[in-house]
Amino acid sequence: MDPKPDHGEESYKGSGRLAGKAALITGGDSGIGRAVALAFAREGADVLISYLDEHEDAKEAASWVEKAGKRVVLVPGDVFSEEHCKELVARTVKEFGKIDILVNNAASRRLTNRSRRSARRSGITRSAPTSTPTSIWRRPRLDRCSRAAASSPLRP
Repeated sequence: MDPKPDHGEESYKGSGRLAGKAALITGGDSGIGRAVALAFAREGADVLISYLDEHEDAKEAASWVEKAGKRVVLVPGDVFSEEHCKELVARTVKEFGKIDILVNNAASRRLTNRSRRSARRSGITRSAPTSTPTSIWRRPRLDRCSRAAASSPLRP
C-alpha cells in the first residue's frame, strides 16, 4: 500500500493500562485491527487475532504483538460463520484462561452496483455482519462474535 499505513509501530508506546487482560480482535491482521492489536499489546494485553485469509498480514501483525512482549494467537476463518465465532471465543479462553475484551473489527465493504460487478469478477459473493459503525460497513443489531461471547463462559 502506498503510502504505507501507520499502525503505531513507531509512534505508540503504551503504558500498561491493559496488563493481565486477554483480547479477541476480529480483523486484526491489517488496518485498524492491526493498530488495535499492537496498541493493546503495548498496553499489556495478550491478543488473539482473527482474520479471514491474509496469512502474511496476520504474521506481520503478530510479530509486532510479540515485539511488545505479549502472547499472540492467530486464527484464520470466516466470522460470517457463527460456529467459527464460538470457536474463536473458546480458543481465546483456552489460550489465555479468559477473555476480557472483544473487538469486533472484521468488516466487508458494502458494494455499489459498479463494485458488485467488480466483486463478482473477483469472486466476492457475500459480506459478513459486523459492528463497525461507519457508513460504508454493515452494522447489524448484534453480530455473531458478540453473541458467541455473550453465550459462552468467559473463564474456564
